[in-house]
Amino acid sequence: MAILLPQQFYNLAAGVGKSYFENLLGGANATITVNNTGANPVNLVVTRVNAPVITYVIPPFNSITLEVALLLVAALQASAGAVTGTIQIATSDF
Repeated sequence: MAILLPQQFYNLAAGVGKSYFENLLGGANATITVNNTGANPVNLVVTRVNAPVITYVIPPFNSITLEVALLLVAALQASAGAVTGTIQIATSDF
């Protein structure tokens, strides 16, 4: 069964990071979609069970969708300047 979490809007100042999903009981299979509507790149930080932390840089006015097995934490980080956009996560038993 899939659970579509509400779409969340983000507006982060330079140097600020925020977690948008946490499952610390063993992880969850999930799909993450990030839309960067701002003029600066945003970092998507993905932490999975027994895997290295991976950071994806989403350029300005672009988006990314990832399918992730055993997701523990999905977070966004602004590095070069303020960032805005949306993030949506769907969890599943896939």
